This record gives sequence, structure tokens and C-alpha cells, in this order.
Amino acid sequence: MSERKSFFPFNAKQTVNILSEFGPLVAMFIVNAAAGINAGTWALIIATGVAMIVMQIVLGRLPMFPIIASAVTVLFGVLTLVTGDPMWIQIKVTIFNVMFALFLFTGLLIGRNFFQHIFEGTFHYTKEGWDKFTWSFAWFFILTAFLNEVVRQYFQKDGLYPPVGSSLHDVLGFQIDGVNVWILFKIALIMPLSGLYAWYLTTLMSKYRVPDDRSGGVATPSRSQRRNKMAWLTPQPTQSPPRVPPLEKHPRSPVGSVRLPSWATLLRRRLRRASGRVRRQRVS
Repeated sequence: MSERKSFFPFNAKQTVNILSEFGPLVAMFIVNAAAGINAGTWALIIATGVAMIVMQIVLGRLPMFPIIASAVTVLFGVLTLVTGDPMWIQIKVTIFNVMFALFLFTGLLIGRNFFQHIFEGTFHYTKEGWDKFTWSFAWFFILTAFLNEVVRQYFQKDGLYPPVGSSLHDVLGFQIDGVNVWILFKIALIMPLSGLYAWYLTTLMSKYRVPDDRSGGVATPSRSQRRNKMAWLTPQPTQSPPRVPPLEKHPRSPVGSVRLPSWATLLRRRLRRASGRVRRQRVS
């Protein structure tokens, strides 16, 4: 019976990661629209903590990337609360994405693939596949950082959008401030774009996938094997050496062999030879 395929592109782990990233933004959008930026920032920080707890319960551990992203979110959220300026929580995306992309680029240039180190337990790719995977995501981080700055600079925090008298305002009938426009941009555009891009990239990378032990294929390599220019991908024929019987220290005489003479017999033979030599000398 063939296994039924699901149309949902993500597994449970990927779904929890996505919800932990954009769930706090949804909470911030709702609270910010109702009670202002300070309450919205508190909602973002609290929802980030709740997302970490849920991830620990569901996955049984906290992956490194969500920990780093959550720590940066809390840091810039505190800066927003202290200064009262939402610029800090908005610019966090730009700073984090650019720095992370530069980190990935630097790792690729020096031969240290960060994504391979983090996700090798989830995805099994060849070295070429891991390099393409990392290059693609690094450029995607640059693109999202650029889009974030365009939206942040165009939609001012004190402005109301869409402007009164515009056709969009006539259709919607309400306005939102620049911060909520930025949050809506993150939820409505960046979230679907990131999910679709991750799904498309993982589908595209299937040709670089290495089967694991459970499928009867090649086993997952060790670090020393990966450093050996991926030689582990070519299965080597295993030939057992010929079996050599162990040598005995004191080999036994085969059955039916000649019986060795005793010491008395040897003595008589020597006496006979000596007496024979004496007789020959007398005769001569």
C-alpha cells in the first residue's frame, strides 16, 4: 500500500519554527493596534518567551537559530521600551539579517558551512548541495533586509496609512499607523515568502540529498569523512583477507611416520662405526 502524501509542505518541526517566528509578530500587531507601541512591544517579548517554551515542549530541545533570533528580539524590544522609539524593533530585522548573511558568506569563503553544522541532523546533502543551500539563504536574508528597510523608511511611525482621499482608503474605510504597516508587511508578505522559498529550496535540493541508513543507502558521514573531500560517497568494495590457519609452536609428527631412535641405539651405532674404523686401520 503506497504511503499517502500530505499537501502541507512542512513537517511538525518546521511548523513550530515558523509559528515561533511569526506568532509574536501577530500578537504585537493586535496589541499595538489596540494599546500602542509599548504594550505591543511587551506582547512581542512575552509571546517570544511563550514560543520558546512551546518549542521546548514539542521538540524536546531548543535549536540554536531560534535561540539567537529570540535573544536578539528581546534585546531590541527592551531598547524600544527604554527609548520609546519603535525604530529599534523595526531595524532589528535589517541588522540581524545582514549580519547573519555576512556570517554565512564568511563561513563559505573559509570552508566552514554554518548551515551544514546546524541542520546536518535534519537534512543530508552532499557538499555541493550544502554550499548551494547556504548561498541561496544568505542572499535571501540580504533581500529581506533590503525590503524591511524600504518599508521602514517609507511608512513613517507617526503617519497614518492609507492617506485620506486615496482609493485604498475609500475601499478599506480605516487607517493604521506606520508601525502596524510594518508588522502587516512582515506577516502578510515576509511570512508567506519565507515559507514558500524554504519549501521550494528544499524541493529543489532533493537531487543533492544523500540517503540515510534507514532507507538502506549510504550512511551519514562523520566529520573526518567530510574533510576527506567527500570520499565516503563512493562505496568501496570490501574484500575479506584470506584466512590463514594459525601455526602451532610444536608441530606433531604425522601418524605412521618413522619412529625416532633412542639414545641407546645411537650409542651402539657410533661404537660400531668407531670399531669399523679401527679394523680398517689395522688391515691397512
